[in-house]
Amino acid sequence: MNTYQKARTFIYRNARPLDIARWQYHFEGGSKKAVLTALAAYQNEDGGFGHALEPDCWNPLSAPIQTWTATEILREIDFIDAAHPILRVILRYLASGQDFEGHFWYNTLRSNNDYPHAPWWHTESDNTCHNDYNPTACFAGFIIRFADKGSELYQLGCRIAKEAFDTYFAGELLGDMHTAGCYLRLMQYSEEADTVDIIDLPALKERLQKQAKHSITHDIAKWETSYICKPSQFFNIADSIFHADNKDIVDYECEYIIKSQFNDGSWSIPWGWDDYPEEWAISKNWWKSNGAILNLLYLKGMGKL
Repeated sequence: MNTYQKARTFIYRNARPLDIARWQYHFEGGSKKAVLTALAAYQNEDGGFGHALEPDCWNPLSAPIQTWTATEILREIDFIDAAHPILRVILRYLASGQDFEGHFWYNTLRSNNDYPHAPWWHTESDNTCHNDYNPTACFAGFIIRFADKGSELYQLGCRIAKEAFDTYFAGELLGDMHTAGCYLRLMQYSEEADTVDIIDLPALKERLQKQAKHSITHDIAKWETSYICKPSQFFNIADSIFHADNKDIVDYECEYIIKSQFNDGSWSIPWGWDDYPEEWAISKNWWKSNGAILNLLYLKGMGKL
């Protein structure tokens, strides 16, 4: 079997219904409706998401990171219907002030501690935002893209976007690739909303091009054993603004995906958590399914599938 066939077999043997629906949408002519139906199972009445949508945290309660994961899936299937219940209620969650301290949505919640979780989602405080724009910068962009421009939520999104922008430009390039990805989403959502007066989009685009080159791990010796940043963290299509500056490592990622696939069709997950071995065994397969989808999307976007 080739790379695609092996990945497909792994998905159908191991993936959640949500990830099977994602796979079918991207590679087998499946519908957005099927993805939305599966995704809605993770959404709570308050509009936020929980229930281990982000597989490293099994907290059923709504949380910003889980809700961010939902927005990423919606973006992945190019879903932009702001009137649809699943998206409209996300906006209600963001407008509610829940899990928000005025400038940041919390990275972690103390209720995480009551359920199986990775150590990085453990916290002793309900006010754990770390002054970090992960996922806050992404939410600001999401709000600008989808909220009613006359709403208080839209004004909040604009304020947070400006604060995030100013913070980013006041310091050095980011060391954390996940926060950098949230700034990328801020730029993309703002461009799609056709806004020109909230933040300096050309300046942000130029800085993010430098950020991508800075963040991507060009030392391929580290790829086998470390938690590293690959080009696919920033883009998965050949006409990306990030492609030209990183072409050699872009091509290497394609080769690496093909050569590093296991016989069962999956790829290695370069992290783990020890406190809940039974749950981690399940979550690891969920992550592998997600990785298979993202790897095949990258190969497809680079014309290598």
